[in-house]
Amino acid sequence: MGTARATASARGRIDKRQAILQGAFTVFARQGYAQACVQEIADEAGVAKPTVYNHLTDKATLFRQALEAAAQTVLNERVAALEPLHEPGDDLRATLEGMAQRLLRLHCDDRSCALRRLLYSEITTFPDALDIVREHGPHRLNAALADRFARLMLTGHLHPSDPAQAAEHFMALLVGPLEARTEMGTRQLSDTDLDGVVRSAVRTFLLAFGPQHDQASQTQRPWPVHGQNGQDR
Repeated sequence: MGTARATASARGRIDKRQAILQGAFTVFARQGYAQACVQEIADEAGVAKPTVYNHLTDKATLFRQALEAAAQTVLNERVAALEPLHEPGDDLRATLEGMAQRLLRLHCDDRSCALRRLLYSEITTFPDALDIVREHGPHRLNAALADRFARLMLTGHLHPSDPAQAAEHFMALLVGPLEARTEMGTRQLSDTDLDGVVRSAVRTFLLAFGPQHDQASQTQRPWPVHGQNGQDR
């Protein structure tokens, strides 16, 4: 009985902390750090104001912890989106497009956009905010994607090359055009536009890293190769 009661108490404390962090992120994203107040955060979390201070000592600590929790959630969701690459099936292009669609929609969802806006707006007040988000940011996702690509290279689904570079290129092809077309997240794209970004990114990626790369490199030369005497060869 005593062990069960202690476990339930610990579980309740964790749940309250998570509610506080989620409520804090919502309020900070809506109000900004300076305008947000702890009472509003307590109301959003459904707890008493003293409970917030019991879990997190002050407003600045609350901000940093809320930022970290949101960044971790975003990372977890994006890493989960890579799961189809474990069993890509016979149609790698379709698998990559489906995975890329999921990544783009996560990049555009409310939490991800709020996280980026909050980081940009509060970076001068909290210079360490960039380090907090980076710890759970793109480089962690790229590392997970590189691991998946390395496995696909070993099984012949992709051309053998540097998996970290392949992951970096894939994400750049995907997110770069998205950021430009959404004007840094200030406007939404239609599903048709998002599909276009995905298809273009995957097509370009496979031209560089697809299994047909070996054969194409041997049979096609898009520009002449010059010898030391300047003659084409």
